Amino acid sequence: MSTELEEKPSRQHGGEKRSWGGWIAGAALAAFALFFIANCRVALDPRVANPNVQLRPRPVKFAFGLDYITFLQISTVIMLIVLLVVFIRGWRRNPGSPVMLMFLCTTLIVWQDPIMNWAPFAVYNPDLIHWPESWPLVSLSPTVEPFVVFGYVTFYFGPYFPAIWILRKLQAKYGPESFVSRHPLVSLGLLTCVIGFVFDAFLENQLVHMGMYIYSQVIPWGSVFTGTTFQFPLIWESFSVTFVMVPAAILCYRDDTGKSVAEKLAAKAKIFPSRPVLGTFLVMFVIINVSYFVYGGWFAAIKASGAATSVACPWPYPEAKVYDPQGFYEKAAAEGPFSVGIWSTWMSGQPNGRPHVDPPPPGEGACATSSSQSKHG
Repeated sequence: MSTELEEKPSRQHGGEKRSWGGWIAGAALAAFALFFIANCRVALDPRVANPNVQLRPRPVKFAFGLDYITFLQISTVIMLIVLLVVFIRGWRRNPGSPVMLMFLCTTLIVWQDPIMNWAPFAVYNPDLIHWPESWPLVSLSPTVEPFVVFGYVTFYFGPYFPAIWILRKLQAKYGPESFVSRHPLVSLGLLTCVIGFVFDAFLENQLVHMGMYIYSQVIPWGSVFTGTTFQFPLIWESFSVTFVMVPAAILCYRDDTGKSVAEKLAAKAKIFPSRPVLGTFLVMFVIINVSYFVYGGWFAAIKASGAATSVACPWPYPEAKVYDPQGFYEKAAAEGPFSVGIWSTWMSGQPNGRPHVDPPPPGEGACATSSSQSKHG
């Protein structure tokens, strides 16, 4: 009887802590949403806007000739609401779950997105609701930094679920002596890599063809639809995104002890030993952010090498200046004005900034046939 009385207050105290934590998290989320609503826009900053074009003409038709911007933005809002409900229910059922912590980590890496747009020449459609382009970190994006990227968790963490399901099936089928049982982390990593590659290739090609964004420059080899608005660096992008997907999956793997890899690393490193959930989160957050930096470094090296010579023609967003930090658009006879963006000097392998370019004679060049289509008022 006394034991029950002793346990009851402690449970109530724990419930109060969780309740306060939920209120604080809810208030922070609401404050962030209001902050975004107060600052979001579709207007373009003079640094990005093309002063010679009025309205927002489109010199190229997207998939099936439709305008997908409203659909993409409404879908994003619905997706975020669903993800929020899933996270709240998952956390309440299993507070501190590694899966829920990774859910959070792969959402929070969105702070790096402007860098990861700069590195691979990822140019977002200016019609998308976005943050002010003049903000320091946001200004790294070639055009705008949109709201839709807050759904990153489905992209970077999604492949974990089919991969772990397949791994468990294989372990049950082939037993403890099989490769998948003796080397579960390697097996999970390989499965995630394959699933992630296919998932990314399919999803990104759909989004590019829907006009959500383009890759303005790609390496011709290993890319598809090269020289068109819808070019996509298949090998370079779909492989490199697994740099984040694979660690995210491995960190959540639980062995026979019921502990995840991330929990074991946090315990071994003695990171907040009295607060294991916080320690696990910090391990995940650091590793996933470093992995994302590796992804960006991969593309920054490609950018600095000057190997991404194929430009997306026609430039589909004439209301914005053509993002051309290396002069390849001008060399292909695209019509300006041109934007060099941020970090267009030594960080792009160009110590003296954008090189001088002699445009080809009229009617020549990869973009020559499409440049006249951009002259809409």
